[in-house]
Amino acid sequence: MMHHILTKGTLDRRVSRLEESLARVVEAGHEAIEERLHSLDNEWSVGRMVKATTGLLILGGLVLTLLVNPWFALLVALGGCMLAQYAYARHSWLGELFHGLGFRTSCDIDHERIALKALRGDFRHLPTIHEIEDRDAISRFEDEGGCVCEHDQPRVAPREAAHEVAEATRL
Repeated sequence: MMHHILTKGTLDRRVSRLEESLARVVEAGHEAIEERLHSLDNEWSVGRMVKATTGLLILGGLVLTLLVNPWFALLVALGGCMLAQYAYARHSWLGELFHGLGFRTSCDIDHERIALKALRGDFRHLPTIHEIEDRDAISRFEDEGGCVCEHDQPRVAPREAAHEVAEATRL
C-alpha cells in the first residue's frame, strides 16, 4: 500500500499550485472568483470518491449476488472492507489511488475556497483580535490629539495577494 506523506516539499508544491491558481483567478477579476467558487462547490474530493466507489461496489455486489450468483457477495465484503479501512485507518489505498488520479482532499478544496473568499473581501468587515484589543488604545490616542485620518492602503499585486492569502489560510 502506498502512503502519501505530506512532506515540506509536498506542502510547498501544493501551496505553490494554489498560489498560481489564485493569482490567475484574481487577475481575471471578480466574475472569475465567483465562477471558481461555484466550481469548487461541485468538485469531488478524494473522500467523496472513496465513499461513492465503495457504495457502488456494495450495491452492485448485492444486486449481482441476488440476480446472478451468491459468490458476488465477495464484492459486498470487499466494498465493506475498503470503506472500513477508509473510515478507521490514517491512509486508504483507494484514497491514495484517487489522489494520484488528481482528486484533491476536502481540506485542499476548503483551503482554496477560504482563500478566494478572503481575496473577494468577505472577511474585511469582521473584527480581528487586533482591532478588538487595540480599540481602547486607539480611542485614547485620538482623544490625546493623535491622528484620526485613515491612510489609504497600498494596492497589492495579484500574485503577492495570492501568496499572502495562501500562506494565511494554510490549513
